[in-house]
Parts: sequence; C-alpha cells; structure tokens
Amino acid sequence: MMAKGSDPVEVGGEKTPIRMLHDRVLVAVDPEAGERRSSGGIVIPATAAMGSRRLAWSKVVGVGSHARAVEVGDRVLFDPEDKAEVEVGGELYVVMRERDIHAVAAERVGETPTGLYL
Repeated sequence: MMAKGSDPVEVGGEKTPIRMLHDRVLVAVDPEAGERRSSGGIVIPATAAMGSRRLAWSKVVGVGSHARAVEVGDRVLFDPEDKAEVEVGGELYVVMRERDIHAVAAERVGETPTGLYL
C-alpha cells in the first residue's frame, strides 16, 4: 500500500483505488489513540475531560499531488478537533489539508527542509 504523490491507494479493503486530490492528506485513525496511560500506569479513557486540547499522531495512507512535505507512511501530528472523518471498508480515516498538519515524523525529515506549512 505504499504510494507516493497522487498515486491511488487501496484503503480499508476497498476494491476501488482512492486518489487524494490537491493538498489533501488521508490518515488512518488509531482506535486506541484516545486512551492514554499515566506515569503510574493508570489507563485514562478517551472520554476523560482534559484542561487543554490534545494533538494526535496518525499514519499517512494517501496524499494529493500538491502535498509537499508529507509522504505515504509518515506519521503526522494534527488537532483531532479539526478533522473530517470518513469510513472506508469499515475502517475510519481522517481527511485534512496539508497545512492542518503540525509536524511530520519520518526518517527523511532530518535530511531536507520540512516545507512551507510546518
């Protein structure tokens, strides 16, 4: 499922490939991302209220042809409050613009500049 640029990707077992357009990024939602563990090992459920907003990490599964700093397979940091969710083949994904990504975690990041939006 490794694709680069605007190559179509198959997600969620979908038979029809999906091609992201422009600067859009498709990320897979981690079902356990909402739960956290305290330093003492206590599990804090996603429904627990927090004093501030918390950013989330997700893996990129598709990028549009105009995305500059993000590639398929990268892990990206974004605000889960500002997201558009979509379900494909029973799996949950998030669609966002590249400019809504706060950070990129990838091996190549240390080698080149990260881009205009970061």
